[in-house]
Amino acid sequence: MRTIAQLEAKLAEPSEALINDMKALKGDILLLGVGGKMGPSLARLLMNALKAAGVNKKVIGVSRFSEAGLQAQLEAEGIETIACDLFDDEKLQALPDIENVIYMAGNKFGTTGNESFTWAMNAYLSGRVAEKYKNSRIVVFSSGNIYPFTPVGFGGASEAVAPSPIGEYGQSCLGRERIFEHFSKKYDIPMVVYRLNYAIDMRYGVLLEIAKSVKNGIPINLTMGHANVIWQGDANEIAIRSLLACEAPVNVLNVTGPETMSIRWAAEEFGKRFNAEPILEGVEADHALLNNASKCHQRFGYPRVSLLQMIDWTAEWVEAGGATLNKPTHFQERKGKF
Repeated sequence: MRTIAQLEAKLAEPSEALINDMKALKGDILLLGVGGKMGPSLARLLMNALKAAGVNKKVIGVSRFSEAGLQAQLEAEGIETIACDLFDDEKLQALPDIENVIYMAGNKFGTTGNESFTWAMNAYLSGRVAEKYKNSRIVVFSSGNIYPFTPVGFGGASEAVAPSPIGEYGQSCLGRERIFEHFSKKYDIPMVVYRLNYAIDMRYGVLLEIAKSVKNGIPINLTMGHANVIWQGDANEIAIRSLLACEAPVNVLNVTGPETMSIRWAAEEFGKRFNAEPILEGVEADHALLNNASKCHQRFGYPRVSLLQMIDWTAEWVEAGGATLNKPTHFQERKGKF
């Protein structure tokens, strides 16, 4: 893949499993926070799956639509849109009542120095949305940042590991989960809490950051020496299919790839592709932020796109000078400051 059009087409390819699930799902689908990094590609994937399934459902995307042209683009692709600041309670209450909700709204970057907004966005708003959609099923996007660091040889934190987030971003994500969990219990709302880290798209992500560093001779700090990654198309598909996995009380689901990826190894793989020697600094810590998605893989199968395929695609993208987003993951962060 060398162009955004090719990338978007690949992200929007539904699997047979997703197509079959769309035949089984009852009701229309509302995407809250569709304007974020994953929202547009998720909406396109959903539309393609519905078309392939021969199912006529509304897909409605809600966002402030601060990115110029995105709303018109989604509308042209058959996705209904509503421009709405979810903090405006009058507008929130005026949104249509929809049977299926995927909640992607949240704040991460810029948390440090603006903690109050992050808590309002990630925790307070959750309660307002849960009250509004107490008669729906809801997939709630969350983060692997709610977990403590675990030993690299432990295989990552499973859903059985008690949350212990480092820093206010992770704490606010746990706040979001707890608020939704409260309302799930109060109103018997079926939910999935979707704990993701880290989604990969050629325009952003852990692999892009490593690849650019290797290509440009920028030192890579190895202290956070391991990470989990998953192709964004697979992550989007799991989010949509999770509508059929919603339970009350909430069903918690870790979402990532199956590997505990070594940052050193990934840098060396990019070095082979770029004919460049990675500049590596520091020593890998014996603990890292890692996520065990075995439960997810049991339910939905392994991701369709492998780690080496993601590395190949990313290397090709960087070599071709492909467009990137200025949205670093900060995967190296060990003190929870975003």
